[in-house]
Amino acid sequence: MNFFWKKDDRVRADTGENTEQAEQVLREMMGTDSVLLESLLSEKEITKKEAMQIPMVSACITYIAGTVSGIPLKLYMQKKEGVEEYQKDRRTFLLNSDTGDTLTAKQFWRAILEDYYLGNGAYAYISRAGNEIKSIHYVKEEYVNVVKNEHPVFKDYDIYVHGQKYYPFEFLKFLRNTKDGCTSSTIMEENQLVFEVAYQTLKFEKNLVKKGGNKKGFLKSIKKLSKAAMDELKEGFRKMYCNNRENVVVLNEGIDFKEASNTSVEMQMNENKASNGEAIAAIFKVPPTILNGKSTKEDRDNYIRFCILPLLEDLECSLDRDLLLENEKNTMYFAFDTKELTRGTIEERYKAYEIGLKNNFLQVDEVRDKEDLEPIGFEWIRLGLDSVLFNPKTKEIYTPNTNATKDMTVKTMETKEIKEIKEEGEEHADRNQE
Repeated sequence: MNFFWKKDDRVRADTGENTEQAEQVLREMMGTDSVLLESLLSEKEITKKEAMQIPMVSACITYIAGTVSGIPLKLYMQKKEGVEEYQKDRRTFLLNSDTGDTLTAKQFWRAILEDYYLGNGAYAYISRAGNEIKSIHYVKEEYVNVVKNEHPVFKDYDIYVHGQKYYPFEFLKFLRNTKDGCTSSTIMEENQLVFEVAYQTLKFEKNLVKKGGNKKGFLKSIKKLSKAAMDELKEGFRKMYCNNRENVVVLNEGIDFKEASNTSVEMQMNENKASNGEAIAAIFKVPPTILNGKSTKEDRDNYIRFCILPLLEDLECSLDRDLLLENEKNTMYFAFDTKELTRGTIEERYKAYEIGLKNNFLQVDEVRDKEDLEPIGFEWIRLGLDSVLFNPKTKEIYTPNTNATKDMTVKTMETKEIKEIKEEGEEHADRNQE
């Protein structure tokens, strides 16, 4: 792309010739402190640290991490009778309460998700004693170097931290949009332009604040100024554009200041910031209304459905791969207890319980357990007409209206016996007639 031509000394900005001269002239044309120019001339990709300075990015990461860290993680075992929770397992204790490292479980998930979205992967070392896991140690992704082979089919890799070699099974690996099973694709790589614009907008705004909000402009003089007068004016304007110094400039007679007009970027700063924020929130699949406290039930449902649930499924797959023993993978699995996400308001919950009790797929004590209340020992199921109760454990039917109890395990008189008695009675009646 040709930025400009000069008759005497041609300079092309799209070639390697006279690049420094081209950049210098561009800076003189656009201003030495132009953030837009720096963005054009620089091909440096935005870093994780810079991305976290964008308010919407930080807000989305914090909100998602807060949601995930508040969901209990459980270990389940598949049996012939059905699925059973495997309680009091060391692994779930480490991931729900205390990792055994300096980080708590909530801090652990916060760090993991930041690296998951913005880094090349999220990694945690698994400290084992035999087959038992003692602790889980989060490792910053910038300290992790992955060395992989070049075979496109039989992929393999080793992990190095501070020059120490580790094998893949020694690490928990949470990878986003991976194609090799060992490194992630950061969310900035896939949306570089949006993040870059948002970050440069912040830098531009900071630059305006540092200048005290003073506008750029030019001086118009009736007569030619001496070098001393020009130097004095320059020094005065330099002080005026420094926010922490005196900002008064006295113009001599014949000198007039003409303010430069606003650029389209300056005039639409607030609109651009709002649009950029919404675009970033959409990338994270977090409705902006959730972050500003104006969300509806539909917004919260969409957040859980499109943001949290796919993320939890990805995390669960990684936990199954790295924390389960080979002989456990066929019958056991990790799962987040998402009931806490869908509990809703107290009115919504009670209406759902009413439907469950009415249709007999919930019992009273099960409802009380969901509400963290003590059980009352009521084990009856309503069979109909609000007057027949069935106990599935004792197989008893109780009818309150008649105060009668019937044991379903006791067989009634066989139909054959009734028929024989009836036939015998008929024969006896015939003999009496004769």
